[in-house]
Formats: sequence, structure tokens, C-alpha cells
Amino acid sequence: MADGILKAKGIRRSFGKKNVLNGLDLELHKGDVYVLFGSNGVGKTTLVKILATLIHSDKGEISHFGMSAEDDLKDIRRKIGFMSHEPYLYRDLTAHENLDFFADLYSIPNKEKRIEEMLKMVELYHRSFDKVGSFSRGMKQRLALARTLLHSPELVFLDEPYSGLDLNAQAMLNKVIEKMNQEGVTFFMITHDLEKGMEIATRRGILSKGKIIDDDNAETGEFLSKYKEILGGEGH
Repeated sequence: MADGILKAKGIRRSFGKKNVLNGLDLELHKGDVYVLFGSNGVGKTTLVKILATLIHSDKGEISHFGMSAEDDLKDIRRKIGFMSHEPYLYRDLTAHENLDFFADLYSIPNKEKRIEEMLKMVELYHRSFDKVGSFSRGMKQRLALARTLLHSPELVFLDEPYSGLDLNAQAMLNKVIEKMNQEGVTFFMITHDLEKGMEIATRRGILSKGKIIDDDNAETGEFLSKYKEILGGEGH
């Protein structure tokens, strides 16, 4: 049986009087590519930031690799990667310089070899020494993916990763996810792109009314029908 790599139980988060997450439970296993779908504003980004230790929940418990963020936050963060729909790169630095900066933060050995490897993987090696400010939105997202994977994380969180990517870049992203997943990396992705998300998912769920509706075993048509039904019930 697959090993539990993340366990979240009873996660709650409110903003003012609005309950965004309402006693949410989730368990990820090593090797999952878990894709969570949901309409805009239901709390997907809030959830992924909580799971990635970037913000706190109001209530609930989370463990990563059997460790608690309260006691082992530094060790956990060395094992996880987070990619937002915002690239968070330095515009005035080159692609190489951006990765070099983050490589130093993580004390990555043989960093030059690793940087070259990552730039080739996201098909930006030919732009290694161009400033990021000259990059298109899609190129920045690809470089952000390289940054996210640079330190060889075991668990990667992706927040709307297809945003700003053309069809070729979307296909490249899924190819990278598949490659890293075959090497043992676990992924948790949130997206509203049904087609691309369904293409890559090994597990899937829907975030609705602050909780996750798991539907790993449903046929594709059944899952899509349920998703449309939930969206209709939320007024979309």
C-alpha cells in the first residue's frame, strides 16, 4: 500500500464571517498526482497555501512525512516545492541568475549542473542569460517550474500551473510532471482546467462548500457530470 506523505484533518479557515474551508480532510500517498478542481472563489488557493505551510489554518491538524509543521517546519520545507500562478522571479536577473540565487538558498551541491539540467527540462536553456523581464508570461511560468523543482522536492504543490501557458507549454508541463512522478515525486495540483487536469491526474477531487469530494474511481464522464452539477449548485 502506498505510503502516507501528507495528512490533513479537520482543516478550517475563515475570512471574516465567510467559512472558506469547513472541516476539510485530505490524505496524499507517495506517487500521487492529485488534482483538485473547483470553481473560482471556493478556497482552492487558500487550501494549497495551508498545505504548503505558507499560511496557517484556523483549526485542524496537518502532518508532512510524519512531521508536524510546528516542530519540523525547516525540514518539511526542504522536502516540498510550491509553484503559484504568480512566478515570483526577479525581473532584472537572468534565468540562470534566478536559479543560481535559489540554488544558494537551498545549498544545492553541483549547482551549475543542476541549473543547466532544469533549464533544459523546461526548454529555456537557450535563454539562460536573458533577463526574465524580457520573457513572456508562459516563459516565466516555465522558469518558475524549474525553480520549484530545483532542490529535488519530494512533494510539489501547483497552484493553477496552466495559467498563461500556450498549448505547447501546457503539454511540456504535463510531460515534466509525468517524468518527475515516475521518479517518485508526489504532486498536488489545483486547477479549473478540466481537460489538462484530467489528463495528468492519478487521483482527483472537487472542492465544494469547504470540503473535498473525493472521486478517484469514477469514470471520466461520471466525474464531469458531478463537477458540472456541483458548479450549477454553486450558482455558476
